[in-house]
Amino acid sequence: MPGPLYDAAVAKFGRQGFAAVVFITVHYLALGTLLNAYDVPAGRAAPQTDQERIMPDINELKAMLEHPEDFGTFGRFTETPVEQMSPETREAFDFTLKLRGLVPGPHKIWAANPTLLKTIAPVGAYFQTKSTLSKAEIEIATCVICGRWGAAYGSYEHEKIGVIFGGLDAEKAQALIAGLPTAFDDPRQQMVYQLASTLAAARIVPQGMFQRAQELLGDAGIVDVTVLMGWFSAVSLTLMAFDVPSNAVGLDQ
Repeated sequence: MPGPLYDAAVAKFGRQGFAAVVFITVHYLALGTLLNAYDVPAGRAAPQTDQERIMPDINELKAMLEHPEDFGTFGRFTETPVEQMSPETREAFDFTLKLRGLVPGPHKIWAANPTLLKTIAPVGAYFQTKSTLSKAEIEIATCVICGRWGAAYGSYEHEKIGVIFGGLDAEKAQALIAGLPTAFDDPRQQMVYQLASTLAAARIVPQGMFQRAQELLGDAGIVDVTVLMGWFSAVSLTLMAFDVPSNAVGLDQ
């Protein structure tokens, strides 16, 4: 902390007050880090302890802090059962179901805007069947960008999908999501990793890297990587806005 800022804080709060601010900040930083490490979603009650049971105001405190009505069937989003959907929503839902064989996580939320869902669902389907990238390459870029955004649901799913369907080594998939260094023996996979990591970090793609990407992936492959990352940015931001936890399931329909 710069000296003038420290002096101003001490003058405003006093040394004891300043120390209290620092303590509270560190306390909640540690608490937030702990909850993130264990992926505790918002609204989940902690197990009751003996100490909590003897605290006279615990029920009042819990009533103030816990509001189940803030959450729906999929994070904060409340899905509409198929039989209760409007004709427009049902059409978009069935369109996605036919296209993908299921209605994947964020698509459940996008169904709130049927026109948008019908417009963007084919983009996700393209990467399932027609992309110039292999499944491993797709999952490398996907894990990088999901981890960059910190979307719990998408990161959890693609940590598994990358291994099961992409054939990635489990520790490499974890490193991609965590933003830790890793490497791939396959030149194309390594190029996708380098390009995706650079873009996710909002850094300039150097000319030499771009030329290597052209040689290995072609312009079509570079476009696939960038649009794929844009797609999963939309996925991640949707999941984050609706606070969808890793273990969300949603309605079975």
